[in-house]
Amino acid sequence: MPQSSSSSKKHGTDQPDTGGPASKSQRTKMVKSSDDTEKKNLAKKLKELEISVPIVYGNIAFWLGKKASEYQSHKWTVYVRGGTNEDISVVVKRVVFQLHSSFNNPTRVVDGPPFELSESGWGEFEIVITLHFHNDVCEKPLHLYHHLKLYPEEDSGPMSTKKPVVVESYDEIVFTEPSEGFFSRVQNHPAVVVPRLPAGFALPPPVPLEDADKRRRGDTKDHTLSQWFSNFSEADELLKLAAARQQVQAHIATLRRQLSLIDGQHQQLKSASDIQV
Repeated sequence: MPQSSSSSKKHGTDQPDTGGPASKSQRTKMVKSSDDTEKKNLAKKLKELEISVPIVYGNIAFWLGKKASEYQSHKWTVYVRGGTNEDISVVVKRVVFQLHSSFNNPTRVVDGPPFELSESGWGEFEIVITLHFHNDVCEKPLHLYHHLKLYPEEDSGPMSTKKPVVVESYDEIVFTEPSEGFFSRVQNHPAVVVPRLPAGFALPPPVPLEDADKRRRGDTKDHTLSQWFSNFSEADELLKLAAARQQVQAHIATLRRQLSLIDGQHQQLKSASDIQV
């Protein structure tokens, strides 16, 4: 059971483990506008189109070493970030972290990026991470489940104050049939993956992105913990697949050699048996 610890550190004003469930938009609210015709156009759904938002959720835990006590052995941070550390607040409005009931104020609400909270304690437990989206995205929240990990696996060696325990899950939140307003607002945003539209498909002009300085405040590229983040880019995955393929091919070659040796030994035994007969 975790220690009930001091109040959380909130970064901002007010989510391997396998990936969590994908979110599909259930209903999209109309974008506020003074013109009824514009409202209707912006709320119009784009059939057979999907918008996806890659996210990563997990935790980083640091062992306190000599400073550790019975009830305060680790400092940890649980978070939701963009798949490549981009600002996801263009889609996510609020994140609620539900901690173990032994914590003071176990329901922690983070109303702005970066969506994370830091705590300390000694126990591992499941954290429910609820993502609330902007009105034009989806009015139904998405619940993610992450098991807080503080202690390394046995084969990872002893605990270290320099190397944290990192557990992350990758997921893509998928919104089907987005509204034109939502699409035009996010189509140029780096955190969002949008489809290619058919030739001649007309959309409202894209909404200008916020200034670069404001966007950088919401991303996690320069986060103090970013050196420990996993890389979930396609290039990185291709490199991992290539390395795994090489390992499999080397293992197959080793097995073939072993089978060849066994077959040779079998032939020698058979020949010796034939001679004795």
